[in-house]
Amino acid sequence: MKRTAVYLIVAALWLFCSCGAEISLRKGDQSFALGEYTDAAAKYKKAYSGTPAKEKELRGIIAFKLGESYRRISYVPRALAAYQNAVRYKYPDSIVYRHLADMERVSGKIKDAENNYKIALEYDPDDFLALNGLESCSLIQELKDNPTRYSVKKDNLMNGRYADWSPVYANDEYDQIIFTSTRKESTGDDINGITGMKSCDFFVIRKDEKGKWQKPELIEGGPNTAFEDGTCSFSPDFKTMYYTYCSSDPQLPRPATIYESARSDAAWAEGKPYSSASDSVYNYAHPAASPDGEWLYFVSDMDGGYGGMDLWRVPIGGRLIGAENLGPDINTPGNEMFPTFRRNGELYFSSDGHPGMGGLDIFRAISTSDSTWTVTNMGIPVNSAADDFGMTFEGDYTRGFFSSNRNDGRGRDHIWSFELPETVHNIIGWVYEKDGYELPDALVYLVGNDGTNMKLNVRDDGSFTQRINPGVSYVLLGTSKGFMNYKQELTADSTDQDREYVLQFPLSSISKPVLIDNIFFDFDRATLRPESTESLNELVQLLKDNAGVTIEIGAHCDYKGDDNYNKRLSQQRAESVVGYLIEHGIDQKRLTARGYGETTPKTITKKVAEKYDFVKDGDILTEEFIKGLTDEQQEICNQLNRRTEFRIIRTTYGLFGGR
Repeated sequence: MKRTAVYLIVAALWLFCSCGAEISLRKGDQSFALGEYTDAAAKYKKAYSGTPAKEKELRGIIAFKLGESYRRISYVPRALAAYQNAVRYKYPDSIVYRHLADMERVSGKIKDAENNYKIALEYDPDDFLALNGLESCSLIQELKDNPTRYSVKKDNLMNGRYADWSPVYANDEYDQIIFTSTRKESTGDDINGITGMKSCDFFVIRKDEKGKWQKPELIEGGPNTAFEDGTCSFSPDFKTMYYTYCSSDPQLPRPATIYESARSDAAWAEGKPYSSASDSVYNYAHPAASPDGEWLYFVSDMDGGYGGMDLWRVPIGGRLIGAENLGPDINTPGNEMFPTFRRNGELYFSSDGHPGMGGLDIFRAISTSDSTWTVTNMGIPVNSAADDFGMTFEGDYTRGFFSSNRNDGRGRDHIWSFELPETVHNIIGWVYEKDGYELPDALVYLVGNDGTNMKLNVRDDGSFTQRINPGVSYVLLGTSKGFMNYKQELTADSTDQDREYVLQFPLSSISKPVLIDNIFFDFDRATLRPESTESLNELVQLLKDNAGVTIEIGAHCDYKGDDNYNKRLSQQRAESVVGYLIEHGIDQKRLTARGYGETTPKTITKKVAEKYDFVKDGDILTEEFIKGLTDEQQEICNQLNRRTEFRIIRTTYGLFGGR
């Protein structure tokens, strides 16, 4: 009898709990239909807890709905757990595997995500979003291995305890930012059933006279209401604000609509509908005016798109109904949202339909024609496995702010700053006398194919540093009084990495002989060896760059051997060099060959004396001098005497008819 009573009590309790779970499930469905996902999640959670474990099918259904609710408010850890329960209880729709994989990808569980995307594709091989997710799993490692040069950090001033997002510069002085926030100062007292926070409003942050950002303030009146007001943009003259407005209704879902507000002096007027019908079943949101003031871009799920939320545009002032879809380069079966513009016309938007890190990634789109775009993922660290969106630039600078819910377990959005360190390409150059020292009185002329035309002074050590632009071709001419000009050409890389280009300008004296380095002949012959080519080609170019110069090529021998033989061999060697120069485009009239034999031993310069401690500046390497040295030192001096030089004869060639 007692056992029967216990059974009856347990059965009654189970029936009571089941009824409670059914009520919670029904209320959860009602909240979900209204888009109140936070409320729906709370009710589904209660329904799930109240459903006996043996009711596997029902538990699977509730777990899936719970996952859908958490996913829509970006509460990833709970969404992941809910989808895992849905799979465990064999939820019948294969889409659960794709959603589970999405949450695993966002959580960094890439291998698990790959497995579940593959399961989803076994059921539906044409599932675009599962295919995209699988491709993204491969892309993630590539993005991690190749991070961009952007630096990002969480902003200290614009972030509160709750959610803050979509910062936008509010004037052309870039000293005001308006952003969206659910902080406690927001208008209205109700908690939004969608987010579980207060309805969002606009806040403004300003710089003081010293350029320091001040504490954010609520925009009084104007576009702010007790309902959802957020994600704004401005007309190019900053006199009109376009933004998203969404009211609430306890009985019916209320789609988002686009509102506009006009600036009156320093205040904003009350917002009014842009052109979307208030009873529309479609969402119109996230408006962004193009920099030329011609178009209003926005987000909508209206018919005619590619699935989910798409990006559309209409002429400013035109009706949203009948808008132009941006096409398949931009839009996917996933969601494309939060369009913003850089002042140079580049479009930035977020998508979970293009391959990416996870959640919403930020993409840059550059228009290549009226209907085609080049779309690029902004990469790490701008993008993360979480939702990243709402990018705004400070004028022409590659810095600004964006929104992300990274590192927030509850999926709340926060504002992050970003900056691309400026790419610096520098030329570092030295101007000096060939075989001598720096020339502090030198000038360097720099001309670029981008219109650059500069005259650069060098420092006391003959050096100079000049910043140049990536991808530009430059010609540089080193000059100094009493010296031949020396030309260098350079095309800077197009890379966005910092680069330094080191150039040297060895100027040849007009008043004294100049050694031609690395001229080699076959032994006891006048045949030029191949390793002489580089130096000879440099001399060819030097003569082409100094077209008014005529020179003498002088060849010298050491004291060994017969005097007449040495003179004859040195003459032949000088003629070989002249012949090479003529073959390579130098007018014969500008050239004289002279063999000196052993008659003109080398005079030691200060530069050479620094290299060899057994000679000093001004020493002349005569036979008598050399024979007073060690055998090793004698060989060095004989090598110094065996040389080929050029000497300037005239600098006026061509001024008088070539004579």
